[in-house]
Amino acid sequence: MAGLTENHPARRIDTARSMLLDRYGLDEAFLQNVAGSALGKWGDFADIYLQSRASESWRIESGRIKAGAFGIDLGYGMRVLRGAEASFASSQRIDRASMQKTGRLLTEGYGNAPAVQPVPAVTQDGPFREDLYGIADPLLSWSTDRKTALLRSIDALARSLDPRVVSVNANVHASHETVWLTRHDGFSSGDVRPLIKVAVMVTVLSNGRREVAGSGFGGRAGYEVLSEEAIEGLVRKVVSSALTKLEGQPAPAGPMTVVIGAGWNGVLLHEAVGHGLEGDFNQRGSSAFSGRIGERIAAPGVTILDDGTVPGGRGSLNIDDEGVGSQRTVLVEDGILRGYMHDLLSARQMGCAPTGNGRRQSYASTPLPRMTNTYMEAGTLEPGEIISSVSHGIYVDNLSGGQVDVTSGRFVFEASEAFLIENGRLGAPIAGATILGNGPDTLKQISMIGNDRMLDGGIGVCSKSGQTLPVGVGQPTLRVDGLIVGGKGS
Repeated sequence: MAGLTENHPARRIDTARSMLLDRYGLDEAFLQNVAGSALGKWGDFADIYLQSRASESWRIESGRIKAGAFGIDLGYGMRVLRGAEASFASSQRIDRASMQKTGRLLTEGYGNAPAVQPVPAVTQDGPFREDLYGIADPLLSWSTDRKTALLRSIDALARSLDPRVVSVNANVHASHETVWLTRHDGFSSGDVRPLIKVAVMVTVLSNGRREVAGSGFGGRAGYEVLSEEAIEGLVRKVVSSALTKLEGQPAPAGPMTVVIGAGWNGVLLHEAVGHGLEGDFNQRGSSAFSGRIGERIAAPGVTILDDGTVPGGRGSLNIDDEGVGSQRTVLVEDGILRGYMHDLLSARQMGCAPTGNGRRQSYASTPLPRMTNTYMEAGTLEPGEIISSVSHGIYVDNLSGGQVDVTSGRFVFEASEAFLIENGRLGAPIAGATILGNGPDTLKQISMIGNDRMLDGGIGVCSKSGQTLPVGVGQPTLRVDGLIVGGKGS
């Protein structure tokens, strides 16, 4: 691998092969043979997914290091498909005998089933692309003393900024995941996936009133992204947010214009729209967007993408967990629904190409169509111009606690940081506001789109069918008319 950059695919593939094949006495020819054996006369598709994941976390509370943990998860999953029917098994034991036995078990119950025509190979054509992230192991880059010193510095800085800070919780989490995927159709490759996150939460107290604020950042990188400057900016932001909430007055209630700030607030799109555009929900007809390709589902100017190719993005992947290369998939273009996110199974069921969205939490899980980095593209307006257009409404700086019903599209979010807008100007902070709406309706209620599209800082996680995965979200500043705001004010 001499002379290759860290982000050259050959370095990544060779590293994954060494970690998961060479180490356990395996080779690609053997895996291909096992996949073919598992296919038997019953299946039309088979794959083997090997994974090793090392992770660590450190946490500080009230000035003390409260927890430090390290773990390794290792194993493989083997899957056989026949149409929409699946047979799956997993094991923590990686060796030839175990894998051969698993392959036999998956197919032996169907030994007399008629042979079927295998599905076509999933090709990976396209121009050469450098990897989206490096392969260095973040767990090895810093000493334990340096990691705990970082947490202590966060605690000390937050408390020094204001005497009303009464509690500081902070944690860092890092993982290094190596995967290898072999399919019966001849595909065989691997990926090496670093991930880092730091999160800070502070509690402030004044005149008996207690408020909490938190934030963080990270991505597919190592501890090097936790620079002193970045950490200081994070801590100052969190303390400022908590102190602002101390001044919050009761939120108004009723339908009104809501301006939603850029970046992390794309979590609203993720929950209210993104899940409804995943292929499995639409194949079953259970999404509010099922059967609507080519229809207008959003206001003009609304373009939404799922993009697994963002360099270093939290949800980015060089290849997904079925071996399909990550893509930049246009879901909604200028308000028109253009497509869904697919894994191999939903793609074959709906007669279209996979989009690189087949993801699984671990080797013990089956793949599902899942988001990567999902965001709305920028418009042309300055954020200040959008705020000045509102005579009465609220500005939401931070959303949290979202829930959505995929079938109906209904959602509810807590506006954890929000301000009144009066006569085109930001006013007093408000507390206790919730945002209620319907995803399909909300897309059509967007009346202004800012030029400030941002992705979140790299802290998002998404749960579906019991599987939790890292994701990215993003959006520009948006004006949405007629959203329902729940609050205690008038």
